[in-house]
Amino acid sequence: MAVTFELIRQCSHTGARAGRLYTPHGVFDTPIFMPVGTQATVKTMSPRELEEMGAGIILSNTYHLFLRPGHDLVAEAGGLHRFMNWNRGILTDSGGFQVFSLGPLRKITEEGVTFRSHIDGSKQFLSPEKATEVQMALGSDIIMAFDECVPYPAEHDYAKQSTERTTRWAERCLKAHTRKDQALFGIVQGGMYKDLRAQSARELVGLDFPGYAIGGLSVGEPKPLMYEVLEHTVPLLPANKARYLMGVGTPDCLVEGVHRGVDMFDCVFPTRVARNGTVMTWQGKLVVKNAEYARDFRPIDTECGCYTCRNFSRAYLRHLFKAEEVLALRLATIHNLYFLLEFMRRMRQAIIEDRFLSFRDDFWHMYEKR
Repeated sequence: MAVTFELIRQCSHTGARAGRLYTPHGVFDTPIFMPVGTQATVKTMSPRELEEMGAGIILSNTYHLFLRPGHDLVAEAGGLHRFMNWNRGILTDSGGFQVFSLGPLRKITEEGVTFRSHIDGSKQFLSPEKATEVQMALGSDIIMAFDECVPYPAEHDYAKQSTERTTRWAERCLKAHTRKDQALFGIVQGGMYKDLRAQSARELVGLDFPGYAIGGLSVGEPKPLMYEVLEHTVPLLPANKARYLMGVGTPDCLVEGVHRGVDMFDCVFPTRVARNGTVMTWQGKLVVKNAEYARDFRPIDTECGCYTCRNFSRAYLRHLFKAEEVLALRLATIHNLYFLLEFMRRMRQAIIEDRFLSFRDDFWHMYEKR
């Protein structure tokens, strides 16, 4: 098996777990946050900078790389790791969510999804077999089954049909997948319906994937509902395999996801908001572009050890944003990614020392002040 999970310690009061994920490109501690490099790059970051801040696995996107530059070109370059000069782990999502997001530009049938490219309007087709073929060509360590993401809100009948199609597509992905040096994870769907989540989990666990993702959350539903669905779904997944919550990456959702037994997370949140001038601190987020920071010569976060906080002030960052300097985007991104990676490291240590509950309480005490 190309990717395996080892459970190191579980919190004695909650579902929180510390573990290790073994992949062809390294062993990575969990819980883990995976920065998103949609188009074979984490926006504004070099691979060396990501390595220096401790990133282990990054996420790339099948849909985008399929359209540009094309999976055949990436394969010709020697695979995604060589193409982007990243020697650690890569996870590619299947493109299902991006195609789902196209709305009226796509048509879903049993065979797959026909859609119009957002780049040039050309007609394209992705099926379970094609999405698997593309990801095998990319050569990522972990690939995802092609799924249909249930929108929120959705009627039960629609969600049921969609969820059952995801299972059938998962079977087709398994049959199409032939690379022994990468792992194919299944994706549990079911919308906000507990019976459908249970059905999806049962059917996918029966197919014996090496790891499982929970998809179709963080799609507009209230956070308490997401947590409720997680509480119901996570215990239905095997304890000896990795559990991955897709598209979630704010500090509050990370701590609550870990609380419920999730091991892996990804999200564009830290990089996207950084480019808008929003940075994270242990006391909550702040918008460094605001006038109140014009003469604030403290670092973004006095507790942070990132390159930005070790060298620059809030006032300087605000100046860069106001002057529309590219460095502003880079420094804010460096900070936000480092912050979340360090957040996960500290959370993991708290689990190992069996003090996760106090870590969570302290986090909420500080976070809710702002």
